[in-house]
Amino acid sequence: MVQITESMMAEQVAKLVVLPDNSSSTSVITASCSGAWTMRGIARLERQLDTLSWPGGSSFVIDGSAISALDTTGAWLLHRIVRAMEGRGSAVKIFGLRPEFSVLLQLVASRSVLQENGAPPRDRFLTRIGQRYWRGVAGLFAMLSFIGETSFILLRSLVRPRIIRWRPILHNIQVSGFEALPIVGLISFLMGLVIAYQGADQLQRFGANIFIVDLVGLSMMRELSPLLTAIIVAGRSGSAYAAQIGTMQVTEEIDALRTIGIGAIEMLVLPKMVALIIVLPLLTVWADIAGVLGGMAMASFKLNVGYGVFIDRIGSAVSLSSFLTGVGKAPVFAAIIAMIGCYQGFCVTGSADSVGRQTTVSVVQSIFLVILTDALFSVVFNWLNI
Repeated sequence: MVQITESMMAEQVAKLVVLPDNSSSTSVITASCSGAWTMRGIARLERQLDTLSWPGGSSFVIDGSAISALDTTGAWLLHRIVRAMEGRGSAVKIFGLRPEFSVLLQLVASRSVLQENGAPPRDRFLTRIGQRYWRGVAGLFAMLSFIGETSFILLRSLVRPRIIRWRPILHNIQVSGFEALPIVGLISFLMGLVIAYQGADQLQRFGANIFIVDLVGLSMMRELSPLLTAIIVAGRSGSAYAAQIGTMQVTEEIDALRTIGIGAIEMLVLPKMVALIIVLPLLTVWADIAGVLGGMAMASFKLNVGYGVFIDRIGSAVSLSSFLTGVGKAPVFAAIIAMIGCYQGFCVTGSADSVGRQTTVSVVQSIFLVILTDALFSVVFNWLNI
């Protein structure tokens, strides 16, 4: 009989005593385990097991009825004994373990087999699909709940304007609007320049140089200016919203705000969303002007279409409805960017790595939803003949 004991007392030494088993005529090895098989002091028992010479036998029985405590370390060691005896050709049987100890031992054994095989089970792929689907559905419902709560608080603030925090709104207007003018203007100017340059050769072949005004004006004012502006703001301001709120989530500042009775949405979300809804249409108009100036410069250089001719033509080439169509998309894009950025900030869970991950997700989701919404706008406007 083999006695394997790991005492719960720190000052006592674990004992391993190998005794011949003469109680049975068959070749049977019986191991009696007792004590607390936990991480505390288990290293000493493991070293003794490494030096233990097991008697040969056709069957191996482990009595775990005297084990008082078992953690993952002890379960792993017990599983290692079982595997060692199975490797010697012995049939192993364990009895006497408490139900919770048996479940832990089965879990350790299943993970050990998975690692040894080096390949996941067949249903692993389907499991991952199910988990991703469930996380996606749960995330969708959480986002809809966040949008509903924010919309309710926004409507309540519109009914009672005195509770609106104007100072944070003005600060966000400056940060998200005024400070974004250089990058928005530069990219829009270059985009107008590129469109005019690409269209110049084709129009010049047919002697339709003047139609460069229609090309630049319609493409910039109706589609590209609001879309480019929204993408720039999503990468610039949407990511900043997610990072700011995420950092506050990590440092527990949001919990502190709730503790003193200040709503996180009123303090952090509404000022950003209202400011972005105000500034994005204005940035879109600024992008229209910069894009038309870029196209005008290239038209004058490449096609000899003067500035005066360009300005006279643009009034008839671009209708008011086309201009308002582009500007009208901007508030919707602004709401999407602000909602996604703030929501992903609240999804941060306690680490700097999570802040970076959710910031990346906010930018990707914002740009994707902006482009998707722009496509839906195009379909609706075409259906309405606008």
